Amino acid sequence: MLYGMISGGLPFDPHVDISSLAGKIVFITGGNAGIGLETILELASHHPAHIYIAARNASSAEAAIAVIHTAFPSATVTYLSCDLTDLDSVTACARSFVEREKRLDLLILNAGIMATPAATTVQGYEIQFGTNHVGHFLLTKLLRPTLCETAKLPGTDVRVVSVASIAHLFAPWAGIVFAELKTDMKRWLTAQRYGQSKLANILFIKELARQFDEDKTGVLAVAVHPGVVDTGLYASVDKWPVLGFLLKLIKRAGGMFLTSRQGAMTQLWALTAARAELGVDANHSAGKVVSGDYYTPVGMAGQGNKTTKDAGLAKRLWEWTDEEVKQYVL
Repeated sequence: MLYGMISGGLPFDPHVDISSLAGKIVFITGGNAGIGLETILELASHHPAHIYIAARNASSAEAAIAVIHTAFPSATVTYLSCDLTDLDSVTACARSFVEREKRLDLLILNAGIMATPAATTVQGYEIQFGTNHVGHFLLTKLLRPTLCETAKLPGTDVRVVSVASIAHLFAPWAGIVFAELKTDMKRWLTAQRYGQSKLANILFIKELARQFDEDKTGVLAVAVHPGVVDTGLYASVDKWPVLGFLLKLIKRAGGMFLTSRQGAMTQLWALTAARAELGVDANHSAGKVVSGDYYTPVGMAGQGNKTTKDAGLAKRLWEWTDEEVKQYVL
C-alpha cells in the first residue's frame, strides 16, 4: 500500500528521453501550479507549437505563464478559463479551444481537488467526484473529435493522460456509490469520497482506452499516480484522522514525499515514452506505455487494486456519466 509514495521504477531522464515536440499542441488542466506546472515547464523545453493551460484562477495561470516565459521566452502558452466544478464553464473552455485549434496531440487531465469538506458542484455532484471525474469526462468528450482527427495525421502520437492516485484504495467497498453521487455524500469519510473520485479517473481511462482501441483511432490513454507529492494539495489531508497523522509523521521525518518535479515524472513518461504494440509488448517487460493501464512512479504498471481492473464497473461508470453530461454535448 505504500508503493508509489517514493520515486523508483524505470530510469527516465526527461531532458534526454523526450524527443522534440515540434508541431504538437498540448492541453493541460491545472497547469498553473504543482506537478502540472512542472510538467509544462519540461514539455516547453522540447518546443511544442502551443501549450494551453486550463485553470479556474486566472491570476495564478498568468503567473505560471510568466514563469514559463522566463525559462523559455519563445514558448507559446495560452490560458483558458475552466472551472471543473461547473459543466457550463467546461463546455465554454472546450468550445474556446476548438475554435482556435484543429489539432490536439497531448491532453493532460491534471487538475484536481482533495480532502474538501462535504459539498456539491454547481450541477449537484459530490464535490470531489464532480471536479475530478465528471468535469474531466465532459472535457475529454468535447475534445475527443479533435484528438481522433489529429491521430489520422501522418506521424502523430496522440495521448490522453489522467492524474489519478494511490488513494483509489480508500474508495468505498462498492467502488462507486452511484445512488449518492448527486449528493454531498457527507455520511462518508472525506478520504472515501476522494478515493472514489480517483478510482473513477482510473476506470474512466480504462473504458476510454477500450473505446479508442475498438474504434482503431490510434489514440493512447493511461492513468498515473504521481507519488505522494509535497504540494499544497496535501495540506488539507491533515484533517484526516489516521492518514493525516501518518503523513505528518512522514513529512517530519523527511521521507517519502516527492518534490513537484519528481511528481511530474510519471506523467511525463506516460506522455512521451515509446508505446507498446498490442500482442507484442503486453507483458510490459519492454518498459513501454500500454493504453488503458494505470502507472505508479515511474512507469510501473499493475499497481491498482482489483476494482481498477473491473471492466464492467468501468463501463457502468462511463454510461452513467455519459448520460449526465449529454445535454452539454452538441
